[in-house]
Amino acid sequence: MYTSHFKLKENPFSLTPDPKYLFLSGQHREALHHLIYGIKEKKGFIVVTGGIGTGKTTLSRALLARMDAFVETALIFNSYLSDMELLEVINQEFKISLIDVDRTKRRYIDSLSAFLMSNYRAGKNAVVLIDEAQNLSRNVLEQIRMLSNLETETEKLLQIILVGQPELRDLLEQPSLKQLAERISVRYHLDSLSSDDVPYYIEHRLAVAGSTEQLIFADNAFRKIYDFSRGNPRRINILCDRALLIAYAGNQHVIDNKVIKLAINDLKSSDVKKGSFFSKRKKRLFA
Repeated sequence: MYTSHFKLKENPFSLTPDPKYLFLSGQHREALHHLIYGIKEKKGFIVVTGGIGTGKTTLSRALLARMDAFVETALIFNSYLSDMELLEVINQEFKISLIDVDRTKRRYIDSLSAFLMSNYRAGKNAVVLIDEAQNLSRNVLEQIRMLSNLETETEKLLQIILVGQPELRDLLEQPSLKQLAERISVRYHLDSLSSDDVPYYIEHRLAVAGSTEQLIFADNAFRKIYDFSRGNPRRINILCDRALLIAYAGNQHVIDNKVIKLAINDLKSSDVKKGSFFSKRKKRLFA
């Protein structure tokens, strides 16, 4: 709605995990390096955790986008799977033909093993990335542990990346999953952005969206944004999106402390009706 007003190519604060919008803060860059290291060195198991909205999914997609033709990838977003469903989805993601294959665990594993060996002989690597892994059942996690046995005498044929919320760490500390936890050689936890990161994060997203001098965030807005969001990228996006909508309604091109305060109040207010948004906010902004 407001993109043309601010001469933007697209919404800079969309909540979709578009990898081109990944902001490489110090910790996000370090997390990416951990992931690439774990894949290249064929460490087998890699775990990345972080709170809701810290950029885990965007980081995951950016990672897969950086993989070259020598890495086959399987991306799994639905973590509410049975062990059989997991095996079937992994085979499908690797485009392994299941025609005339009995739908049994044994046949799925045999098909996957044959694919991985052929992949290995071709000098390639293979990665399975499971998002929202904190939702995986213990049976599925045990199946994942068994997949790590697919290896040669010298290296793992399959690199498995588990991405999830902090509950994943707690889950992996359960005694029943001790054998799996002991196989995880690369771990990283993502925290929220620092207050110093917030201006650079916002400027990065605006630049990717094609921002020009038609849109300016005033210096006094950043502290208010950080105080509200506590550095959580998703909350920053939600607040900034609302701030741009308010500025658009008031025909304003500077996002200052006043606009951010209005946006915060609007987000906190449960009785604001969408139909009356523009008239109410325009009056308040320029009263």
